[in-house]
Amino acid sequence: MAVSADAASGPLGIIAGCGNLPFALAGHAAREGRDVFLLALEGQADPTFVEGWPHGWVRLGDGYKALKYLRGAGVRELVFAGGVQRPSLRQLCPDARAARFLAKIGTRALGDDSLLSAIVREFESEGFRVIGADAVWGEGRIPAGRLGAYSPSHDAWPDIRRGVRVIKALGAVDVGQSTVVQQGIVLAVEAIEGTDAMLARAGSLRRSGPGGVLVKIAKPGQDRRVDLPTVGLATVEGAAVAGLRGIAVEAGGALVVERLALIRAADRTGLFLYGINPVQVLADEEEPSS
Repeated sequence: MAVSADAASGPLGIIAGCGNLPFALAGHAAREGRDVFLLALEGQADPTFVEGWPHGWVRLGDGYKALKYLRGAGVRELVFAGGVQRPSLRQLCPDARAARFLAKIGTRALGDDSLLSAIVREFESEGFRVIGADAVWGEGRIPAGRLGAYSPSHDAWPDIRRGVRVIKALGAVDVGQSTVVQQGIVLAVEAIEGTDAMLARAGSLRRSGPGGVLVKIAKPGQDRRVDLPTVGLATVEGAAVAGLRGIAVEAGGALVVERLALIRAADRTGLFLYGINPVQVLADEEEPSS
């Protein structure tokens, strides 16, 4: 993605939520010679990592404070990174700026995609340019095919196919990016709890026989600048504990954090980690070559 000279002249602003992705992006940008400023979300971002970077802490409802930090740091270009546990309105305690935003969007932003898209538009109306995490860190995209030692077995592909169909159906109404399918049975679908909690639930519901498959793809119509599907070490570890046999993730449409460690963990636990093209998966009745 081309970056305007004006936007790229200042620090890259990273709105940092949970997990390692914000810090992987910050490290990559710094190695590329880009200054970085983290707008760290209280109760979400890991303080241990945040302290190593220029940063400011804000609550999710601190609209004025967030804008003040970003403008004070000279940020013109923003990227959203990391998970965010969505609070209730009472927990949010919005300031006047955030309250005005919430009043404007009303009930139109009931789902994650709708809310995130509205937040992106609001930042853009304030003069910021919002880009995707993959525009900063293209090498972080999951490639097509096998990562590591294992590929899906012949009888895993029907579960992968079913998982893609489930996400496309539920994603159309802005619910979830992930599901676990075992022998054609949908054990769990990701909702507000996130992938890790969904995996724990799926593990408690597993059947005897070949383990299930985690399928993780972007929802239909999702703004891919925000909330891209991400697979980290915790995903592999959670899948192994849940008794799954593998993970199928959208190739080119999802990010992988700590790739080498992830592959080693998948190999050690006997899991396949595979980049899929969802359209091709639904069109082909035979599994692709490894």
